[in-house]
Amino acid sequence: MADLSLEVNGRKLPVTNVDPSTPLLWVLRDQLGLVGTKFGCGGGYCGACTVQLDGNPVRSCSVTVASAANGRITTIEGLANDNVLHPLQQAWIELDVPQCGYCQAGQLMSAASLLSKNPTPSDADIDAAMSGNLCRCATYTRIRKAIHQAAAELNGGA
Repeated sequence: MADLSLEVNGRKLPVTNVDPSTPLLWVLRDQLGLVGTKFGCGGGYCGACTVQLDGNPVRSCSVTVASAANGRITTIEGLANDNVLHPLQQAWIELDVPQCGYCQAGQLMSAASLLSKNPTPSDADIDAAMSGNLCRCATYTRIRKAIHQAAAELNGGA
C-alpha cells in the first residue's frame, strides 16, 4: 500500500493507503468521489471510463493509479470551466446527443482531446479519434455533429 498525490482537474489530491496497481478508475470513483467516469467493460475496449492523462484520452480501467500519479488527469467533472460548460457539453445538450447517456462522459473526454489537438477535424478525423468509444444506442451521427458544432464555437463561430 502507498500514499500518492494525483493532480486531478487542476487540483493536487492525496490518495492514501492505496495499492499502486489499482486501476485509476476505482481511485477516481471510490476514493475521490468523481463518479462521472463510468465502469463499462473493465478491459479498456468500450471507452466509457475515458479520462485525459496529460491531454490524451486513456481508459482509466486499464491505467494504474501509480502510472497516473505523475500526470495531469482531467475527468468529465473538470471539463467545464468555472461552471461554464465546455462547448462540447453545450453542443451535446443542444443536439440531444445522449440516449441512455452511459458512454457520454467517455465520449466527451475523447472529443475534447481531439479538439485540443485538431481544432478543425474532418469526419474521418472524428471517426478515427472516437473509434475507441462505443455507444450502444448508436448516436454516432449526433456525436459527430456535436463535435463539428463545438469546433466551430471554439474557432470563433466560423
